[in-house]
Amino acid sequence: MSALILRRLGGLILTLACVSILIFLLMDVLPGDPAAIMLGTSASPDTLAALRHELGLDQPLVLRYLQWLAGALTGDLGRSYTYGVPVAGLIGERLLVTIPLAILAIILSMLIAIPLGVASAARRNRGFDYAAGVLSQLFIAVPGFWVGLLLVLAFSIGLGWMPAGGFPGWQAGIGPALKALLLPAIALALPQAGVLTRVTRSAVLEVMNEDFVRTARAKGLTRRAALWRHAVPNALVPVMTILGLQFTFLIAGAILIENVFNLPGLGRLAYQALNQRDIIVMQDVVLFFAGLVILMNFLVDLSYLVLDPRLRGRGK
Repeated sequence: MSALILRRLGGLILTLACVSILIFLLMDVLPGDPAAIMLGTSASPDTLAALRHELGLDQPLVLRYLQWLAGALTGDLGRSYTYGVPVAGLIGERLLVTIPLAILAIILSMLIAIPLGVASAARRNRGFDYAAGVLSQLFIAVPGFWVGLLLVLAFSIGLGWMPAGGFPGWQAGIGPALKALLLPAIALALPQAGVLTRVTRSAVLEVMNEDFVRTARAKGLTRRAALWRHAVPNALVPVMTILGLQFTFLIAGAILIENVFNLPGLGRLAYQALNQRDIIVMQDVVLFFAGLVILMNFLVDLSYLVLDPRLRGRGK
């Protein structure tokens, strides 16, 4: 199993290296000169050249990539062209909003999807099952940012129960901070809840058709008892792995939601960096997103190896 884990880890490192090259090349071909944006259109060519030299933009592409990669490996992500502060500090500050938002969204997604998926599987081909299927498809089809706008119209402007946007900071207290994150978390959670409902339903139905469940039924166990004692615990294994992947989707999906609700998170930082052509911030944020996705895939693979001994045998 150790050899299998090492192979997966080697694949993770190789994938991350390839992704870093791709990110750097894509950012390099984006239109707009950061130095010209910082100085404005009235800057003289000499001043522009001096700033480009100070930022290292006049160096060869390969050298700039190696310097960026070396800095990323040592924790030095460079300095923002726009803010003039270390990018690592910017990302750390914004994660204090984005990570709690994603965690709250994943909790809401589980609270909606798992009971709905289990109930749908228990009432297969009945009215509730069809209604749950329509509801889950609706969750998937409706864009999260549009749901966010509707939530603001209903609960902020219409009823006045929730803030329409902004974030007071954790120093204002857990209650006000969570209240500011609740509507965006719902907007993020609903599309993922639709996917998770379908996965939960399919997983429960698949386990209910397994031989050990049929044997338990043949020994006199009721369908309800077999569902909750055998089917649901075993079906939660693939569901939990999907949740791990959904967490990365929620962080990436926060880009639109954070802009809708004016939240100072990592997604809004990426959007602002794109508008301001702050290349170093864009590179680091996109690399962080990509690294998080790759890491979560690696952890999901490890969870499969731990939970299913048959995969360890195949790896050997």
